[in-house]
Parts: sequence; C-alpha cells; structure tokens
Amino acid sequence: MQRSLLVLALVLVPETVGAQGVFIAPHAVHIDARTRSGTLELYNPGNDAVEIEISTLFGYPVTDSTGKITMFFEADPDSTAHSAADWIAAFPRRLSLEPRARQTVRLLARPPAGLEDGEYWTRLVVAVRGGTMPVSGADSADGITVGLSLEVRTIIALTYRNGRAHTGVSTRNLQANQEADTLAIRMDLTREGNAAFIGTLRWSLVDSTGATVVTDQLPIAVYHQMSPRRVLPLTDVEPGSYRLIVELTNERSDVPPDVVLPIVTVADTVAVQLR
Repeated sequence: MQRSLLVLALVLVPETVGAQGVFIAPHAVHIDARTRSGTLELYNPGNDAVEIEISTLFGYPVTDSTGKITMFFEADPDSTAHSAADWIAAFPRRLSLEPRARQTVRLLARPPAGLEDGEYWTRLVVAVRGGTMPVSGADSADGITVGLSLEVRTIIALTYRNGRAHTGVSTRNLQANQEADTLAIRMDLTREGNAAFIGTLRWSLVDSTGATVVTDQLPIAVYHQMSPRRVLPLTDVEPGSYRLIVELTNERSDVPPDVVLPIVTVADTVAVQLR
C-alpha cells in the first residue's frame, strides 16, 4: 500500500522554482529471512536536485467507527505488535538526487535473535525536499519573494517474513441495509495466522434466478481486525428479494505471485429485501 503527504513550510526565497517529484519503485517491499535485504529505486525526473531522507514508521490500516479505512501509526509498539521499524535500515539513508538521476537504496533487515516465525511490518517514509511554491497575494520587496518550501512524503509498506508465514481471514456480523437508493454493507473481519491477509473483498447482489445485478470489489489488507463499510448503488435494481454474497480471496494484481500467501476463499451471505 502507498500514499503521499504534502508538507508545506513558510520561507523567504529569492525566486520561485517548481516543486520536485521523485518516482519510487516498488510500491511495496517484501523481504524474507533468507536474503534479509531489498531495494528501492529512486528517479528524479525534474530539473532541480532534491534532498531525500528515508526513515521507518510502524503502522497498518484499520477502520474507524464509521467503517472508513484509515492508517493507524504507533510511535512505540510493544513486543506483540510484530513491528520491524527498529531493525530495518536504509543505505544510504540521506542523499541528494540530481536532475534525471537514479539511485538504488539498499534495505537491510537486522532482526533480533530468536525471532518467532511470522510476518513483521513497518512503513518506509521517503521524504523528498526541493522546490518552492509562491504565496498568492504576498508582497515582494528588494527582490525577495515569499514562498512555500515543499516536502513530499511517500509511505510504502514493507513486510519481513521469518520462517513459516501463513494467513487467513474470518467474517462475522455481515449486515446489509437499504439506505434510499443504495445498499450499505458492513462486516467484521479478523485475520488468522501469523501474517497479514492481503487480498480482495468482493460483493455480489444476486436475484432469485441467480443472476448478479450489482457487484463491486475492494483491495484490502487485514493486519488484525477491521469492520469496513461499503455502499453499493441500487440504480435500476427492482424491489424484491435478493442475496448478498461476500467473498474474500487472495487475488491481487498489484502483489507479486511469489509473495501472495495461499488461503481458502472465505464466503458469507445474507438475505436482502429491497423496497
């Protein structure tokens, strides 16, 4: 999973230049106990050099009280959290990247002795600093222009697998309630095994003949427990009796096949009466 944060700080600069972006690959890093290493590839497509710093942060997706998926970050996780944040190191950790230059960053895992089998997690934070934006309406004097310096932070998932890693997911409390011309769906998901469940959550609304009238899907990662909420449109769906079928599979086109952990597909269903 990858997301970017834009951080702005007020500065005085003699002139304004464009903000710089850096291409980062891959969007997720997977390391095993055999190699204990991985890489990030950085590319600066801009016309100005940028400063880059790489750090780690422990976090994983959760759901809030409304069922919305958000990120939970913990500064000081305990020993049961399966955090790898303290023992993943980047070389180099700080660097300058010239225009149209590339850099390979090596990631090394230094796990503690006696590490139990399973999967351990951290987030790589790639902070890129370079360029400024003008402040609208700000006055300039003596050739000094007020601007905003830019820092873009990209957060990338990193997993480390030690020994035998296995996963699964269980469901309960599947609910589907009509809200005007939509179907609001919510369910509780609990990860099983010692590794995160990374897969796809798929919904299908099926009529009395077995035909699917509405379908949707969501890439999902269950690290502990989640209660996601999804709203399906009911446009052109006639009133009547239906079944909502929910399936969880390990299908993910954005995850390398050799990284995907096998699971038994999980399914649940609930009757739906549309008015």
